[in-house]
Amino acid sequence: MKLAVINYSGNVGKTTVARHLLAPRIADCQVVAVESINADDSQPVTIRGRQFAQLQEFLQSVDNVVVDIGASNVEELLKLMRRYQDSQEDFDGFVVPTVPARKQQQDTAATLAELARIGVPPDRLRVVFNQVDDDIPIDRTFETLLAYCSTTGIARPNLAAFMSFNEVYALVRGSGQSLAELAADRTDYKGLIAKAGPQADKLALAHCLAVQRLARGVVPELDACFAALHLKNLPSIQQPMPAA
Repeated sequence: MKLAVINYSGNVGKTTVARHLLAPRIADCQVVAVESINADDSQPVTIRGRQFAQLQEFLQSVDNVVVDIGASNVEELLKLMRRYQDSQEDFDGFVVPTVPARKQQQDTAATLAELARIGVPPDRLRVVFNQVDDDIPIDRTFETLLAYCSTTGIARPNLAAFMSFNEVYALVRGSGQSLAELAADRTDYKGLIAKAGPQADKLALAHCLAVQRLARGVVPELDACFAALHLKNLPSIQQPMPAA
């Protein structure tokens, strides 16, 4: 499965979606960052947007990959995708995260429109509603974007594909650890805290305990969000029909 995580807008959680939602749930999946500035050094590979030919060659050589396209490269990459006819077919699907801010919703609509313009059909587009407030209905929070999608038919978002606001994403940024790994950690931090001496050691262990608890709480939500994306239904990866 080859997925692109993309949005014209920054600060919508593209890297979070790539590293914590998608890649851990796809077997033997790599994460590739396409970013020219502020690249995350923990990413295994970084390819600049202008090196599109190199990216295409790379995509032919792997089976499962999530390509995290940084905001500073989206416009250039889409321009090159138009130049290399049918290159959008190298991706099984395009995942477009969005957040409640009105500007980001408008940028998300523009991203979906441009993807449609280069030939990506609605059934290969997936929207992830990120930083959702549990107390506000998603359809009200994302009213602007949902109205656009409904009017144009450009995408068919599933409201079940959401990620709530959670401080754990900021806490693990740059750590190199996945939330699944942190949730599976069986370390008895409370026991270690009770035995720790200096206050600084207790505080460090208390931080680890908080992250462990947050990870255990968020992983089931990510599982549900991933399931709601129905990635197995993407046209290019449907299972063949049995012979008559």
